[in-house]
Amino acid sequence: MDNTTTELELLYTDAKKDPSLRKKLLETHLADDPMDTFCKIACDAGHPITVGGLLAVGQEYSDNQCKSTNGGNPDPYDSFEDAYEMFLSSL
Repeated sequence: MDNTTTELELLYTDAKKDPSLRKKLLETHLADDPMDTFCKIACDAGHPITVGGLLAVGQEYSDNQCKSTNGGNPDPYDSFEDAYEMFLSSL
């Protein structure tokens, strides 16, 4: 079972307490591969997060939104929440 959401919450708590970690995470948007860099920093901080896990969180959110529509949503959304971007914006 993927626990990316839990790990993101724990990483968020750690980043709020540790200005150095927070700075590293916020600066990942400048990297050549931001999500991969983010995941490496998260893993180094003790939170096993993968790029696939980040993408799956957003896809699951979108899928649940479609399921919650009365009668189901026959047309999936064009996009879904980006867990990486949402995490950075919340910091």
